[in-house]
Amino acid sequence: MQSEVMFAGFGGQGILLSGKILAEAAMDEGYEVGWVPSYGPEMRGGTAYCTVVIGDRPIGSPIIKNPMHLVAMNRPSLEKFARIVKPGGVVFINSSLISVGSGRDDIDELKVPATEIAKNLGNERAANIVALAAFVARSKIVDFEVLKKTVKAEFAKKEKFIPLNMAACEEGRKAASK
Repeated sequence: MQSEVMFAGFGGQGILLSGKILAEAAMDEGYEVGWVPSYGPEMRGGTAYCTVVIGDRPIGSPIIKNPMHLVAMNRPSLEKFARIVKPGGVVFINSSLISVGSGRDDIDELKVPATEIAKNLGNERAANIVALAAFVARSKIVDFEVLKKTVKAEFAKKEKFIPLNMAACEEGRKAASK
């Protein structure tokens, strides 16, 4: 088994962090993992994306042309990457910032207003965790409880953000089941 996930959006949306958390959760489950970040010259506001490859055997290359899944946090990312997702994959769409669909009927399209949900929780910057949780809840790529444990560990040095991010996980899970 091997699955590839691409996270894409604007710099500052927590794209690379989302990928890192998924990679760590997969490692905690005993999978082989590759995580490759990429971002433009402007960290905040520029483009950012990363790929996470998860497998049950050694990964030949972490570089992928056609991911199984996509988490798109903005419209340019959806337009650029939705067409390369393998049929049958999950395409997460942050419907707070993206008013269109992927235009595909051979994938599982998951529209969640991640930015709006995070804003309602008190901090728009938690949108990446809402998105990650919704994606994991739908795709089941890793166990949801392992994901929550990994999110909590990621914010251990910033304890004041743990309750927000745990709430973001739960709201993401709820949104994925609607």
